[in-house]
Order: sequence, then structure tokens, then C-alpha cells
Amino acid sequence: MAATPSPSDAPLSGRHRVAVVGGGSAGISVAARLRRAGVTDITLIEPSDTHWYQPLWTLVGGGQAPLRSTRRPEGSVIPDGVRWIRRRALAVDPETRTLTLSGGAELTYEYLVMAPGIQLDWGGVPGLAEAVGHDRVSSNYAPEYAPRTWELIKDMRSGTAVFTHPATPLKCGGAPQKIAYLAADHWRRRKVLDDIRIILVIPDPALFKVPAWSQVLEKVAERYGIEVRLRCEMTAVDGAARELTVTDHADGTKETIGYDLLHAVPPQSAPDWIKAGPLADPASPQGFVAADRHTLRHPSHAEVFTLGDVANLPTSKTGAAVRKQAPVVAGNLLDIMNGRTPSHRYDGYTSCPLVTARDRMLLAEFDYDLNPTPTFPLLDPFKERRTMWAFKRYGLPPIYWHGMLTGRL
Repeated sequence: MAATPSPSDAPLSGRHRVAVVGGGSAGISVAARLRRAGVTDITLIEPSDTHWYQPLWTLVGGGQAPLRSTRRPEGSVIPDGVRWIRRRALAVDPETRTLTLSGGAELTYEYLVMAPGIQLDWGGVPGLAEAVGHDRVSSNYAPEYAPRTWELIKDMRSGTAVFTHPATPLKCGGAPQKIAYLAADHWRRRKVLDDIRIILVIPDPALFKVPAWSQVLEKVAERYGIEVRLRCEMTAVDGAARELTVTDHADGTKETIGYDLLHAVPPQSAPDWIKAGPLADPASPQGFVAADRHTLRHPSHAEVFTLGDVANLPTSKTGAAVRKQAPVVAGNLLDIMNGRTPSHRYDGYTSCPLVTARDRMLLAEFDYDLNPTPTFPLLDPFKERRTMWAFKRYGLPPIYWHGMLTGRL
């Protein structure tokens, strides 16, 4: 699908009926659903010319997928009839319904959908910004580093490998440990696992928030001989010395660990302009946008909805969550456009595909109350399966590109 008009000649004057901030999975999905419902005058603000399918980056880092398969031109995924403004949003004034954009531009709106995604705070850990991409440090959370993760894994024969998880909310909460399991399985197959010490640093009191899946993951970690440090966080990196500091939040003690491979996940937050703006939830230390947990409507500004990673919702930030949130936002927007009370509700559904080996995966699906909500109820969701891995690698990408982004699924 082509964007019309082209971003270079998209007009800014006048009031836009619906403004969507963010051209990732959340923004595109809502725009597509609104267009399918017949809504016109939709404007999408997105500065990037590349659209990424980020869930596959773990498999890129694990040597199971090429990076090129995870990207497409942004213009190719923008729905027909949606105006694309290729600028960066800098501020929002919900009282005047005005967005300030890069280049000194402004636009006004009747309704606003906030979906700008999440910010990677590389500077949140002293030394991390300088070390990542160098000094045997990588991260699957950025496309420029994910292929390097695989290079480090396949070249390692002995030493210490450390995998970290930040204490902040983050996109794809299982990804920090999935790459540890993929690496360990590769080293097992290469018969060097016994010569590699693997440390997994987790800030939470358990490997996973749902106890039944946490128990399975404990056995996976034990199978590979992984040292799991619960309630701990990486708080500094010295790339030159190849050392990191791990702080135990239970007692405040600090430990210096030398590494030969470090897969680091940075702290994450809302984009800075949202943190400092009027839509941020005061209850969110990371500045995520306030939203009713069921209607996804802003509690103070009735014309504003939010979804995706930037929304302050008590559920994991995943593409699967977006897939369930998009029809709720689109449906509730249509309700208020037609003078009705929002009738669509989001139950907190999210899904974490937990890759545990090169050809095995758990599919953890649950709601706000942490109740399992399996898509395939006849299959035991607590069993590692080859079919689930194949579904993630080969089934989900076309569903994403041709179903979710087009508003069909």
C-alpha cells in the first residue's frame, strides 16, 4: 500500500480529524482499522523511513533469521488514504489540541492516538552507551547490534557470558532471557557449554511473572547450567576492562563480574517529550502515557487514546498486546466520533513467545490477572514445542505484515 500524499508534500494547515503519533505496529494498525471503517482525514506522524518487525530480532541475534527479513520501507505499510508526515513529534498541548513537530511545524487535531513506542535509555547505565557495539558487548534491542550478538555467540568457546535485564518496564519482556537460552543451546550443540559460565541477571523475584511458566523456565535455566541472579540489576559497565557491576537489590551489595560476552538490555522509558508533557501518567516513573486500562482512553483528555509500548498499562509490552489493543482503540474512537460511549474493552491480553532452544518455544499468553489465555487451548502451554518455534519463525511474520498492519487481524 502506498502513502498518499508523499511525505514531502503532506499539508499541515487546518485541523486534522485524527492524528496518529507513531508509525510502528500500534500506529499503523489503528490507522488501517479506521480507514477500513471509512474514516477519512487521518494523519500519521512518523520520522523514520524504515518499518521494523522487532519480534524477530531475538532470532537474528541467535543466528536463526537475517536482519533484512525484519525491515520494509515505511511507505509500504502506511494504509492508502492516510497522510504521512515524516517529521518528529516534539510536544503536545491537549488543551488546544495541537502537536508541535520538528522543523517548527504545528498541526491541530480533533482526535489523537498516541503510539510513538518506547525509548532505549543507553545512558541509563554508566558505561553502557560507550561499550555497546564494542568490547564484546551487544544487544538485540537495536538492529545495528543484533547481528553482532550472533557473531559473538558463534565465536565463543570458553569464558563468561552475561545476559542482563533492566529494572524498568521494557518491550518484549522475555527477550533478555530468550537470547541466553539460544546461546546456551548453541554452545551445547558445539560441545563447549561446559567451558562457558553463563550468568542471567534478572531484577524480579522470579524468572517470569506467571508462576507456572516461571517454573518451566527455572528448569530450562538449570538444564543449561545458567546462574540466575534474581532481584539483581546491571548498574555499570567498564568496556575497556570487560567488567560489569551487578547490584543485588535485596541487600544492596555490589559485585564486579568480568565478561567475555555481554548481552545488555538498556533501561527503557517513554520518549523524553512525552515524559515532560501533559499526557504522562504521574504514577509512571518512566513517563508513560496515562490510559484507562480497559478503554485505553486518557483519563483527563477524552479525545486522546493510547496503545502499545508507550501506554502505562499493567501488562507486558509486546506486539501481541498491540494486536488486541488496536481494535479497542479503533472501535472506541469510532464510538465517540458517533456520539456513543466507548464500548470496546481490553482485558490486558499479552503474549510472550519464550524461545528456549534453537527449535523449541513456550507460548505464554495471559491477561491482567495473570490468567493463562491460550490461543491453542488443546495444547499444553507449559510444554516446549517445536511447532511453537516454527510458528514464531515462519508463521507470525506474514501474519504481522499482511494481517495485523492491514487491519485485518
